[in-house]
Amino acid sequence: MNDRINPLKQKQFDKHYLEMAQIWAKNSYCKRKQVGALIVKDKMIISDGFNGTPAGFENECEDENFVTKPYVLHAEANAITKVAKSGNSSCGATLYVTTSPCIECAKLIIQSGIRRVVYLDEYSKKDGLELLKRAGIEIVHFKLDDNED
Repeated sequence: MNDRINPLKQKQFDKHYLEMAQIWAKNSYCKRKQVGALIVKDKMIISDGFNGTPAGFENECEDENFVTKPYVLHAEANAITKVAKSGNSSCGATLYVTTSPCIECAKLIIQSGIRRVVYLDEYSKKDGLELLKRAGIEIVHFKLDDNED
């Protein structure tokens, strides 16, 4: 972030953007897990995403055995590709996501210039977070219950 704001105000912003990401996750057609993401730069939402199938595909994320289809896109990937198509820059932005990034999304986050990731739930694998730390990206595990207004 270019303009440092006081830590209490930052926590309020983080809380509200994560709550919006939770609402955005409800747009997902996935049954196993719904994930939402917002990219925020200079206190403006510049992109959003939720997990789901690519444009033009059926809106079913799981197969008949309830296994996630291999071509389902994660919320972070959808938000990053959406901002790329818009012509905006995500350099220096913050990604708010309801579940911590996987390794593939971590690579996209690094390449997109996002400098901060704030998440709610832990993904089953930690390799994405480890890669983000290695790249010097600020990571915040936020717990909504612990951070009241």
